[in-house]
Amino acid sequence: MFRTSNKLLSRKTPNEAREVVEAHPSNIEMAAQMESIQHLPSLAGPPSVETARKRDHNGSGWLVSGIICVNILILGCALVGGSAFNSVAITAVHRQIFLIVLLLLTVIWMFFYTIFTFRSAQAVFYKDSHAGPVWLRAGLVFFGLLSLIMDIFKIANYVGYLHCDSPVKVAFPIVQAVFLFLQTYFLWTHAKDCVQLHKNFTRCGLALTLSTNLVLWMTAVTEESLHQTDIPENVSVAHSLYRASYEEDKCKCSYASCRIFKDAYYYLYPFNIEYSLFASAMTYVMWKNVGRLVDHGHHHVKFRLKDVGLGPVAGILLVLAGLATFVVYEVDILNEDPDKKKKALMIHFIMNIVIVSLMSITTTIGCVIYRLDKRERVSGENPTRSLDVGLLVGASMGQFIISYFTIVAVVATGAKGCLNGLNLAWAILTVVQLGLQNFFIIEGLHREPSHIMQATALHTNVVAVQSHAEMSHVMENNKTRYFLASTAHRVNWKRRVLKEITTFLLLANVILWIMPAFGARPQFDHYIETRFYKFTMWAAIVNIGLPFGIFYRMHSVASLFEVYVMS
Repeated sequence: MFRTSNKLLSRKTPNEAREVVEAHPSNIEMAAQMESIQHLPSLAGPPSVETARKRDHNGSGWLVSGIICVNILILGCALVGGSAFNSVAITAVHRQIFLIVLLLLTVIWMFFYTIFTFRSAQAVFYKDSHAGPVWLRAGLVFFGLLSLIMDIFKIANYVGYLHCDSPVKVAFPIVQAVFLFLQTYFLWTHAKDCVQLHKNFTRCGLALTLSTNLVLWMTAVTEESLHQTDIPENVSVAHSLYRASYEEDKCKCSYASCRIFKDAYYYLYPFNIEYSLFASAMTYVMWKNVGRLVDHGHHHVKFRLKDVGLGPVAGILLVLAGLATFVVYEVDILNEDPDKKKKALMIHFIMNIVIVSLMSITTTIGCVIYRLDKRERVSGENPTRSLDVGLLVGASMGQFIISYFTIVAVVATGAKGCLNGLNLAWAILTVVQLGLQNFFIIEGLHREPSHIMQATALHTNVVAVQSHAEMSHVMENNKTRYFLASTAHRVNWKRRVLKEITTFLLLANVILWIMPAFGARPQFDHYIETRFYKFTMWAAIVNIGLPFGIFYRMHSVASLFEVYVMS
């Protein structure tokens, strides 16, 4: 009976619940009794917090799953690196066999979880409403669809080499395509689960899934980076790279369209890279939620663009201008004429300087508004928020590293010439923009949603007016309308400006993701850093830092989307 009445009360909105309590003060005692009864151990209900904590401390699931994840990652790193720079002892086939084994084991575990663990009545009592928001799952589906197309192009390309190469190269994209489909369904369905059954086994399975996605990410990043890196003729560091294995005369494609499929799937690598990172983030949150007994409830926040206008328009114009200059850069940088190359680099540098300058200005305005904003900061444990902030700060380190190495190289060589000056300005402004944007996003993610704060403020104002018993009914109505209107006005202008800034920053990060993700490499086309650090060192810096910088831009897009909804 108590549970039934508690469910009925929980369906009420916060304002309705307050009205019930104010009208019937005795309900406070009744609610307290019901709450204390709910915390008593029950055979049919969920376990208590104390019991769950004791089980977690006594169990070794966290430790074992962490060891599994670390070992798979280190072994995967060794195989990916070995197959990239030694095509004799360790080939791409060995790496793909290892990945096929990981994919099959992960698929088997997902089937076990779906068929046995999840269907049990004691498995999932709680759902984490912050985990796997709909826009994150929609992004996962979008990137997964394009990754599936990439695997289809790979199959079509590798089939042409079956007469002279290993069939494993055809089997791997087939297995990966099946894995992509099943994992996307799995994460869409179970991303919010807080599992209470088979906890140790579930943690180990999620650790396997996490490490598999990260190894796939490392593989895709390595292949894409080697494809985009132009190695000078006087450097012999990578004569045996596996990316050139099909260019040798000993193995030719059996039909003419192989080259088309190969060029096509390389353009889809950025989407596959983002898919692996999205899946890794969602899997990590599931891993952290195993055994959690916290139910945040369900937050229905609608995404609407009716309150904004200038931000989206300015952002779209910036994206179009960036795309135009990016196309010019990609065409002219391949020209043998030095003047055209110099002009292409100059246009690219100027466009990026304009973008990061505008982003820095708008972000500064947003930070000032946050200082004026009276919304409370969100407190309490939230794995999703912690992961978002950690990924944001960690991924930005890649771009920070490249920018600071560029600043040192340009300043040490005297910053002579127009291109060197533009390169230095871009690096300095990028450092400023990254710091400001990190602060803006972190502040936005840790503020209470505006609709909750506004509802609280309106209710407080209404109660304050109604507390003056000496006022007439007419005066009460007039003052109530005044407080409601003034409060809504004070909230709306801040919300509107924050939404304009957030949409502009979101679109600006999109174009800053597109340019490096699809082949812009001014770090190699402008030779100042290569001459200062030498190619081997500079290539390592860029090929390690740039993938994190690219991911930072896409992760900023997802975070800014959430900041927009909360504003």
